[in-house]
Amino acid sequence: MDVSVELDERPPPAVESIAYFIVAESLANMAKHSAATEASVTVIRDRRGVVVDVWDNGIGGAVIVPGGGLAGLADRAATIDGVLVLHSPMGGPTIVRAELPCEW
Repeated sequence: MDVSVELDERPPPAVESIAYFIVAESLANMAKHSAATEASVTVIRDRRGVVVDVWDNGIGGAVIVPGGGLAGLADRAATIDGVLVLHSPMGGPTIVRAELPCEW
């Protein structure tokens, strides 16, 4: 697994906590459901805030369903006006992206 974090400083605690849960839950879903053999996590700062990408080379087909773990992550991101974007076509790969606005 590859991990890349490109932040000049730590984000505010709420953003950091949400980013942590998004990475943890995405990797847990990958381990349980995707049959992936590779994964990566990338965290960068852009002009609007923090962008978190979690990628795997698994079988794809992940969907956001009410009451599911990915819906919970989307709800968590929304608490700070962030968004969770899922791209997971059948056959893979899967990318979970969180765009978390913040100011330092």
